[in-house]
Amino acid sequence: MVDRFNDGLLTPTETASYLEIPQSTLTSWLKNKAAGAPLVHQVEPVRKGQPSIPFIAVAEAHVLRSLRSLGLRMSEIREAAAAVRDAFDTPYGLVSKRIATDGVDIFIEHGLVDLRTARDGQAPVHEVVSGYLRCLNWEPDNDFPSSLRLRQYPESVPVVIDPRFGHGRPVVATNRVTVTAITDLWEAGEGVEAIAYDFDMTPEQVDVVCRATVGLTA
Repeated sequence: MVDRFNDGLLTPTETASYLEIPQSTLTSWLKNKAAGAPLVHQVEPVRKGQPSIPFIAVAEAHVLRSLRSLGLRMSEIREAAAAVRDAFDTPYGLVSKRIATDGVDIFIEHGLVDLRTARDGQAPVHEVVSGYLRCLNWEPDNDFPSSLRLRQYPESVPVVIDPRFGHGRPVVATNRVTVTAITDLWEAGEGVEAIAYDFDMTPEQVDVVCRATVGLTA
């Protein structure tokens, strides 16, 4: 069983790609600290080039992306991260279950009080951050998330990163089939009906996943 905190799940490059975060931004988050811990945690890889980002850190980067989308500077992101870590008394405060109920208010109280709307003036802080938090899934008996839904895929066919399936690669939530297993067949010329039959999906679902993936890489 994968340890969400201590087992490397993805490389930094994979993490940045799946979360649609610039590589340079993720690198900065791995180096910068808040409340004595890295903004995004990293573990020692088994070998050079092997995964060093545990699942819990993938979730941290996802939450930080919500703050970045508000146009916050690095100093403001550090302050927000430190605030929730201190309030929840854990270096993993950014992804504590309490973040979904108390976190947004803490963000606003500690340095974001003048940013009740995003810098572009289009969306309230609560709406932006809460939208990201809804992508995290917490089991009833655990304070930390077990999976993350990727926002770039439509909710009609949810795609998740779940450390229990696909070795950390995005999988379709309903059948745990990796997205690459589907798109590789599609790009090789396999029809959506045949792919749907193989993976217990509808042709419409296969089409949505494939077209969304192509759109992301275009």
